[in-house]
Amino acid sequence: MSDLFSPVEPPEMASARPLADRLRPRTLAEVTGQEHLTGEDGTLTRMIASGSLGSMIFWGPPGTGKTTVARLLSGEAGLAFEQISAIFSGVADLKKVFDSARARRMSGRQTLLFVDEIHRFNRAQQDSFLPVMEDGTVILVGATTENPSFELNAALLSRARVLTFKPHDEASLEELLRRAEQAEGKPLPLDEDARASLLRMADGDGRAVLTLAEEVWRAARRDEIFDANALQNIVQRRAPVYDKGQDGHYNLISALHKSVRGSDPDAALYYLCRMFDAGEDPLYLGRRLVRMAVENIGLADPQALVICNAAKDAYDYLGSPEGELALAEACVYLATAPKSNAVYTAYKAAMRAAKENGSLLPPKHILNAPTKLMKGEGYGEGYRYDHDEPDAFSGQDYFPEKMGRKTFYDPPERGFERELRKRLEWWQKLRRERNS
Repeated sequence: MSDLFSPVEPPEMASARPLADRLRPRTLAEVTGQEHLTGEDGTLTRMIASGSLGSMIFWGPPGTGKTTVARLLSGEAGLAFEQISAIFSGVADLKKVFDSARARRMSGRQTLLFVDEIHRFNRAQQDSFLPVMEDGTVILVGATTENPSFELNAALLSRARVLTFKPHDEASLEELLRRAEQAEGKPLPLDEDARASLLRMADGDGRAVLTLAEEVWRAARRDEIFDANALQNIVQRRAPVYDKGQDGHYNLISALHKSVRGSDPDAALYYLCRMFDAGEDPLYLGRRLVRMAVENIGLADPQALVICNAAKDAYDYLGSPEGELALAEACVYLATAPKSNAVYTAYKAAMRAAKENGSLLPPKHILNAPTKLMKGEGYGEGYRYDHDEPDAFSGQDYFPEKMGRKTFYDPPERGFERELRKRLEWWQKLRRERNS
């Protein structure tokens, strides 16, 4: 809130501010893309109407309005607004903010403390918020692009409500462009295809779409209209939203796994290429393909593991970009191969049994007896040599006596060839239905 001592920004400097900053909403009702939070029946709208705000964590991708909404909340609720960033702040900075908030509280005004990138604080720093949240010194609003369940303390999460900010959809981004054109007093010099391409480049980021639009206006000469190719040359290409160590990475590798498991080679290839395009290490993807071969294909097609290992080696030998094709070939092979997780589930069941039953002695009849003492104890007594038995099968029990007979591996009833033919026929039918 401005007062007599607030600096007044000269008009020429105000117009020099980035377009995204100049078009920040002034009320919650002006916020686009987050109607589930700021719409007429939105969560935050209802909180404001009730006159009571609690601590919150805003979780969502960049450019979805987390900072703007926090600032508007403080204004509409009549709270003092403090903003810090976990990237630049430490314990000393937090102590100063808490002391200021306590002083305001003594004078009858509560503080909304907005902490950007709150997941960057370590556990001890996150714990420092707990006392001031509990006694009402501050209403904490933390913003994060990472999954709060993994990055924030359970104690902090138990005292704050997590609100999810969604990426802007096409309609929301189009509304931002319309506002930008109104503010600039001129249309964006793009044809229909180029405008659609601009929206795709923004990748759900409202700040990005306004920044890209601003670059287009700067580049355009009088009466010049850009097509999609010219647009790409002007703004280059915005990198996909993807952090190899965070949510984007895990979301895409999960999508790749499930597309392979669901026998959809088109989707599997798409997600593989998404990760290639974002700069993922191809050898990491090679390792994941090997994992899929043993987990999802298994003995339904033992050749899958051979092909995935060969693809990994081919990439290691060829390098980029030729090596990616070998990984793509392995990916499609896995997606169209017959599926069996029988070995995977058998392994997990056997491992669970090994941990639960302790160090049980194997049955004595399958133990060697190299000494007289061991023979006297019954080691090796009654053992039947399978090769000497009819059909080379004795049918003996090899489990510890106290454990009893267990069944972990349940192989598919049909043979490999029949299963493969059935899977390919099913996949071809599904492909025809999808394309019709």
